[in-house]
Amino acid sequence: MKLKSINPHDQSVVGELKISTQQDVKRAVKKAKKAFGPWQALSVAERVEYIKRFRTKVAKNKEKIAKLTTLEMGKPLQQSLDDVSWELEFLDYYIKKGPEYLADETVYKKGKEHFRVSYEPYGVCACIAPWNFPLSMANSGVIPALIAGNTVILKPSEYTSLSQKIIIDLLQKSRIPDGVANLLIGGGEVGKMLIDEPIDLAWFTGSTKVGQEIYRKCGKKFIKALLEMGGSSPGIIFADANLDLTMDNLYWARFLNCGQVCTAIKRLFVEMPVYRKVVNLFVDKLKTVKVGNPMDKKTDIGPLVSQKQLKLLKEQVADAISKGAKVEIGGKQPEGKEFEKGNYFEPTVLTDITTDMRVFTEETFGPVLPIIPFKTEEEAIRLANRTEYGLSAEIYTTDLEKGERVAKQIEAGTVAINTDDFFKPECPFGGYKKSGMGREYGEIGMKEFSQVKLIAVVRP
Repeated sequence: MKLKSINPHDQSVVGELKISTQQDVKRAVKKAKKAFGPWQALSVAERVEYIKRFRTKVAKNKEKIAKLTTLEMGKPLQQSLDDVSWELEFLDYYIKKGPEYLADETVYKKGKEHFRVSYEPYGVCACIAPWNFPLSMANSGVIPALIAGNTVILKPSEYTSLSQKIIIDLLQKSRIPDGVANLLIGGGEVGKMLIDEPIDLAWFTGSTKVGQEIYRKCGKKFIKALLEMGGSSPGIIFADANLDLTMDNLYWARFLNCGQVCTAIKRLFVEMPVYRKVVNLFVDKLKTVKVGNPMDKKTDIGPLVSQKQLKLLKEQVADAISKGAKVEIGGKQPEGKEFEKGNYFEPTVLTDITTDMRVFTEETFGPVLPIIPFKTEEEAIRLANRTEYGLSAEIYTTDLEKGERVAKQIEAGTVAINTDDFFKPECPFGGYKKSGMGREYGEIGMKEFSQVKLIAVVRP
């Protein structure tokens, strides 16, 4: 059977790949297990040499990767190019810091005693990747796992398999040993088959529902699962905020990548004195935004990745409207011949939001922003935390003491004050509650792919 990659702009077929069978899955795991011993035996510095060559090949294929990303999932082309540039910075960080972070550490030394911590790989790591940032999200599992000495099996998203297949292709062209980096193609069924095999570690980014199922399976096998899942990130604007800075940050925080970002601000809470002004500023901004073919350099917002995502978003917005929400702008699919076949939805602002609406209680993966007023700091915190998710949050205020005070009470793995730019390779990233388990990036994230061994030596 073949997996078809569908262009969300016009439903044309971008390409096809053979769907992996159960025999393919077993074969990949067997190859990865066989390759693990020799790969583990290399030093971190030796493993990094392969990643250096991979980094060079990614840079040379930047435009190809970006174009394929846009064709497969609808991200505006410039944003796809930016994604590749961003990922090159992360690869530079892994290459530079990997040998340092995974080196043995002396933790106790006295007299004849010398105790040290050693970092060792788990074995075969199953990497199940999302579609919204095809290169960078897949790499955030694959590359640290490899540097740590694990072998990997990548199962790309069924929506972006062509874009993510490139990762394994370029690793193999970087002469990485056979069986160290493997690829499986297919949807959720292939992912389930992979997790059911005798793997040693699972890395997953995607929905909370799927993440919970993976966690259950890993729990039965008693293996580690690193999970980055859903989010319904709150934004809080206090009346004293610098609105020029705030509005620019929050536009990108909600509408980047057509709103299909796990950390996107999906519920915006605004202090009453500036509530109507903020709503009007968003409406004015969205009137200037160009929705259209993502291959057009003038496009700001492209289509949603799939008809399934479009259907879900339409249902969430319809639910809000039926319960009394007011559509300030957008709220429907755009009209016109250009949009007839595509998965387009107008950038939308909703007000008169109540806490029983799906746009408040669920993750909305699309260009829809509910804006809710609040009167007190305590109310803002309570509303922000009224969610089963806890991935990230943003606070806007010129009173940094207040910002810090609120940040400490927000139940999220990342809280940003006066910025949306917090994805740095140095910074650990992950969620509270049902948004995930474990961390990516930084020293903490790299060590997640390693087992910790204490070696206690006493000289005779």
